[in-house]
Amino acid sequence: MKAAYFIAPGKIILKEVAKPEIKQATDAVIKIVRACVCGSDMWWYRGINQRDSNTRVGHEAIGVVETVGSQVTKVKTGDFVVVPFTHGCGKCAACLAGFDGNCENNHASEDSENGYQAEYLRYSNANWGLVKIPGKPQDYSESQLNDLLTLSDVMATGYHAAYTAEVKPGDAVAIIGDGAVGLCAVIAAKLMGAKQIIILSHHQERAELAVAFGATDIVSTRDKQAVLDMLTITNQAGVDAVLECVGNESSIQEAQQISRAGAIIGRVGVPQNEPSANKLFWSNIGLRGGIAAVTTHDEKHGLLTAVLNGDIHPGQVFTEAFHLDQIQAAYEAMDERRAIKSLIKITA
Repeated sequence: MKAAYFIAPGKIILKEVAKPEIKQATDAVIKIVRACVCGSDMWWYRGINQRDSNTRVGHEAIGVVETVGSQVTKVKTGDFVVVPFTHGCGKCAACLAGFDGNCENNHASEDSENGYQAEYLRYSNANWGLVKIPGKPQDYSESQLNDLLTLSDVMATGYHAAYTAEVKPGDAVAIIGDGAVGLCAVIAAKLMGAKQIIILSHHQERAELAVAFGATDIVSTRDKQAVLDMLTITNQAGVDAVLECVGNESSIQEAQQISRAGAIIGRVGVPQNEPSANKLFWSNIGLRGGIAAVTTHDEKHGLLTAVLNGDIHPGQVFTEAFHLDQIQAAYEAMDERRAIKSLIKITA
């Protein structure tokens, strides 16, 4: 089968490798239908973060179950599934608390076959982690498949920002980051009943999509002026919740400055450094968030149902599509900001 590999910053290639096989009784082998490139992939693609050369890449997909281990009963061969980047076991303390992104039995990162930008994938903890989709891929339109694909990461991660920030009906919410996660956070804030949704965006295409998703205000300025503008929008009160979807120090500092006393910052941007937290203390601001609980949000918190009912359409974040043999171009489109998020079509 074909699988994508990171070689060096700016270089992704395809290799012919052996098709994965069941190793543990809780495994499943998935035939990938759709995958995509994540904004977090840009950190190592651009050489900002270190990544070992010659490693498999990708962590978002939907697909069809090819075969299952002897202990897997939730799904069977032929089932259509969301393939979360998390591999929750459903039994450990973290999973039972609703934070399967922190599963104590997730060893997927140690698996050399754990790359979703490929024709097949071996998925661990399949009996709980996989999310079953009714019917077959052929039952869905291209736009519906795109919506379903976001449930493997970005929609669940955007929701996690709002969930950990405890967004409530009537809240004023600010979103820092206009990538796919930030845009999905707009959807999440609206789902939770936020009355005012302010997003910081410097790109017209992304700002327009944010408005379509439910944003009430766009702030296009930067740095100190952006903080002043966001405070002006809230009559200097600050917001009830901030959904931080970038991960650098400046974004956390901005979040603190626009928060009212007692607000909560939901942090899902992969952190690149540790910001000062002194203002959090002096203003009683909470800082939460982390790795999304994908299976929990999709199933227990209703994201899969919302997509199936057509209540939300997060798949609009995919603005360019590629085939697997165009994997380098898919990364380049993200790197050059020509695509909000690159879709990768594996099978029809």
